[in-house]
Amino acid sequence: MNNKIWLSSPHMGGTEEQYVKEAFDTNWIAPLGPNVDGFEKDLSTYLGNDVHVAALSSGTAALHLALIILGVKAGDEVICQSMTFSASANPIAYQGATPVFVDSEALTWNMSPKYLEEAIKDRISKGKKPKAIIVVHLYGMPAEMDLIMEVADRYEIPVVEDAAEALGSSYKGWKLGTFGAMSILSFNGNKIITTSGGGALVSTNEEWIKKARFLATQARDNAPHYQHSHIGYNYRMSNICAGIGRGQMEVLEKRVASRRANYSFYKETFADLDAVSFPDEPSEDFYSNRWLSTILVDSNSGVTREDIRQALENENIESRPLWKPMHLQPVFADAPFYGDGTSESLFENGLCLPSGSNLTKEESQKVKSLFRSCFNKENAI
Repeated sequence: MNNKIWLSSPHMGGTEEQYVKEAFDTNWIAPLGPNVDGFEKDLSTYLGNDVHVAALSSGTAALHLALIILGVKAGDEVICQSMTFSASANPIAYQGATPVFVDSEALTWNMSPKYLEEAIKDRISKGKKPKAIIVVHLYGMPAEMDLIMEVADRYEIPVVEDAAEALGSSYKGWKLGTFGAMSILSFNGNKIITTSGGGALVSTNEEWIKKARFLATQARDNAPHYQHSHIGYNYRMSNICAGIGRGQMEVLEKRVASRRANYSFYKETFADLDAVSFPDEPSEDFYSNRWLSTILVDSNSGVTREDIRQALENENIESRPLWKPMHLQPVFADAPFYGDGTSESLFENGLCLPSGSNLTKEESQKVKSLFRSCFNKENAI
């Protein structure tokens, strides 16, 4: 059996063990501790723009807390990008609120500013002004944040920026994760850096971050006994996981460079295949970390996305279709949707290729050979 080539596997930098060992040596084997404080500071320094950070157990937890802090309650509506992972939408349901899904635009594959405004106008006309907007930076590509923020500001609706896939990306020189009223990050095992599992809530509003930390530690009141005036959650990051994160932050820029190199390799290698297209950065304003290298396959070429995925899978190489839009998911079948089918088309024809920062030259060459063989056996190298 061939050794598996993963879509995006964890990649340690070397110093993570030192931070974890320090946690063991000092017996900080618990949620919170010096590594948590240090990791939050590392993230805040990296992102800039005077943001504050709460390190949490997952990006989903961060998004859930963001909606709680913004006052989202049962019966409310929250606009959410349809083309995303379910974790972007699930916290809306946690609150008993209704997701209102907005389609992608073809340029970045992210939320369409046009359909965002259409959705807002229509929901307001129905007496349901949305309480928040969740915009996602898919695969590390920045959304058109100027246009989205302009629409959000016009209707005075706070933006929650889902930057789970986009640490290291920027828009007009500003790091993603610093545009919204609040933003979330993810450090799951397949992300550009990892804490094995974990996430963070980011905001320039320090009081909101303090509230997030309070809620994330079971909302324990300041008393000598256990007293609770609010419903809390067990959402804080552990000191051990944060130690991994501190080591990962030291190699973040290297990881971004490796991911971008993967994308460049694929794009140059398959440049002669007219049936394959790549999502370019629309202008120099957009800088993607290229968390995953993604392609679109022309459905009229005689080769489908599934043909390629299956050929790779047969050789123990992991690839993955693009996210299936949330408005097509059975669990959200009754949710409102605004769009023209762009995300549906992307899902039907899109594929994520192996993109890990630890992808070897031999592995990338194997992907190349199998990929090309799908189009022309004679071109397999």
